[in-house]
This record gives sequence, structure tokens and C-alpha cells, in this order.
Amino acid sequence: MRRPHLPARLPLDPYILALLGTVGLAALLPARGPAATAADSASTAAVALLFFLYGARLSTREALDGLRHWRLHLTVLAATFVLFPLLGLAARGLVPGVLTAPLYGGLLFLCLVPSTVQSSIAFTSIARGNVPAAICAGSFSSLAGIVVTPLLAAALLGGDAGGFSPDSLLKITLQLLLPFLLGQALRPWAGGFLVRHKQVLGYVDRGSILLVVYAAFSAGVVAGIWHQVSLPRLAALLLVEAVLLAAMLLLTWHGAARLGFGRADRIAIQFAGSKKSLAAGLPMASVLFGAHAALAVLPLMLFHQMQLMVCAVIARRRARDPLPELAADRVADVSPAPGRPAPHAR
Repeated sequence: MRRPHLPARLPLDPYILALLGTVGLAALLPARGPAATAADSASTAAVALLFFLYGARLSTREALDGLRHWRLHLTVLAATFVLFPLLGLAARGLVPGVLTAPLYGGLLFLCLVPSTVQSSIAFTSIARGNVPAAICAGSFSSLAGIVVTPLLAAALLGGDAGGFSPDSLLKITLQLLLPFLLGQALRPWAGGFLVRHKQVLGYVDRGSILLVVYAAFSAGVVAGIWHQVSLPRLAALLLVEAVLLAAMLLLTWHGAARLGFGRADRIAIQFAGSKKSLAAGLPMASVLFGAHAALAVLPLMLFHQMQLMVCAVIARRRARDPLPELAADRVADVSPAPGRPAPHAR
């Protein structure tokens, strides 16, 4: 029996290391007093900048062109905003025996955030799937998440996410929706600049998120919330997240087959429908949870690294699968010519 071939190196995302370093810095040197106020103000500005850049980068024309594959996009949206939340709600039975209430709140929030874009495209490309569909599906998910994620969080997380109070809705509008719409409006003028300076703006993106993480975890350290988490609870959280990821990978792959999608589309659906965006989830959590954002984003940070490692293995295995047309060609090559016996009959 041939042993399965695993990649030589599992992808430990350097950015995850930077995030962990930021968490460590917040644990050792948390922002207090005036420094905390300054960090919170800077974090608010960073969130607005992030969503402005998201809006300015999303091509409206590409999004409209992608509507032609509407069944695939609806399938990904259903996986992201229906199946994931249902599984998250089902995990409520694990409280308090397996997960604490704050950790469960973070797990449920993880189930509500939109899909990631970059890694979905990368893994779909490696697996020889439908890359244009993955691009559009990830973009649609990010766009829908601007509105859907806060509404789902308010409905399912209740007071922990601020509810439907006028203050929380105003914060969502000012920090998320308004900058995004402004970016879309200025895209005709800002789009070229963003393309030319993509690498520099990537550092701005990541630096902004690190600032958000530092502010959130500093507030958590000052409030003493880390006393609520023990190593056995973290181990239990990792196990629950592994089951969640496995369930979504299986549901998206086999569910897409039942819906009649071909191999290339199934790959795009599996990678876009089973993953969650750390880049979108972190700033949203800072707006929705405020001082409680530290524990709310911990499950998302762990899930992000887990999904990268698991999906890297799956993508490379899919890349070695014979494409349907190639398999058909090989069958035709060994098919007996008319009047000649089949090879096994000789």
C-alpha cells in the first residue's frame, strides 16, 4: 500500500507569527491610561482605513461579470453564512462542559465572518480548480460580510456583540460600511494607484491589523480576561475547531457534487466555502466586541492557521488527481480498435 505523500513543509504563516508576537507584546506591555486611549483611537482609524482599501480594490466590473456563475456563488455564500452558523449554534451544547461561554462566543463569531480571498484563490490554483470562480466567490463573500456578519452577530450573539442598539449600528456604519462605500466611489481614481503600490499597501493592511490586535489584547490583559482561559480549554477549543473544519470540508466537497458541479467548481466551492477571513474578522471583532474582542478573536486566529495547513495538504493532493479529460484520453488510448481483442483478452 502506497503511503500518502505529504508536503515537505506545512505552511506556518509568517503573519500568524507576527500576530502571536503582537499578542505577546500586549501581554507584557499592555497599553494603559492615555496610551490605551491613543491605541484605541488608532485602532478605530485603522479599521476605517482597512475597509476603505477593501472597497477601493474590489472591482465592480469583475463582480458583475462573475454573476454569470450565480449557482456557485450562492453555494459558497450558503456555506459561509448558513452552514457555518448552524454548526456554530449546534456547538452551544459544549458549554460549559467543554468550552467556556467566552470561548464559545468567539467560536460562534468565527462561524459568522466572511470567507478569505487570497488563500482560497491560491489553493484553488494549486489544485487546478476554477480560479476565476474562486476570485468572484471570495469577493462576493467579503462584500456580503460587511453587512451580513454584523447582523448575524447581533442576532446570534445578543448583548455580547452589542445587539441592535443605535450606538452599535452607528459604529458599524461609520467604521465599516461608510469607508467601504467611499472606497468603491473613489475606485475610478484610486484603483490605478492601488495596483501600482500593491506591495506597500499590503504592509499597510497587515500593519493595521496588528495594531487592532494589540489594542484588543491590551484591553483584555488590563481587564484580566486571560484568567478565564486554561490550557485544557485551549486544547478543547482546538479539537472542536478541527471537527468544524473537517465537517465543512466534507460538506462543501460532497454537497457540491450532489448539486451537479464539476471537479473544477467543486474545488473552488470547497476552498472558498470552508475558510474564514482573519483580515476581515479581526477589525469587525474590534468594532462589535470592544473590550471583549481579545477572547472573541482567539478562536479565529487558531482556525486560520489550521485551515492553511489542512487546505495546503488537500490542494497538493488534488493537484495530483488526473483531470477528467486526461483520464478520458487514457481510456481512449487503451481501448481496443474495432475487430481487435481487448488487451486483457489476449
